[in-house]
Amino acid sequence: MAKLSLFDRRRQRVRSSLRARAGGRPRLSVHRTGKHIYAQIIDDAAGKTLASASTLVKGSKASGATVADAIAVGKQIAEAGKQAGVTTVVFDRGGFIFHGRVKALADAAREGGLEF
Repeated sequence: MAKLSLFDRRRQRVRSSLRARAGGRPRLSVHRTGKHIYAQIIDDAAGKTLASASTLVKGSKASGATVADAIAVGKQIAEAGKQAGVTTVVFDRGGFIFHGRVKALADAAREGGLEF
């Protein structure tokens, strides 16, 4: 078995602690790259994605990977989650540190009506 990178080890550690705390709630997963940011609400029990938003969606006001774009994606995922009937989620930052774009997305999703 290949040795895991520090990022992958941190991602596994975050996910295992989320499974212990989730209590059946869906998970709001965030992924960021140098050019875009993605968010999706996942029901792990059913193995289905309930809602998603990213800077790649056509007609989106967000088009890049800035903090302002992360805020726009956070508002989009909150709206998509409400339409899917989701009000409470568990926040999965993946292996990313909770500051900057990831924190901006989380704050915007909270303002949009999702409860963490």
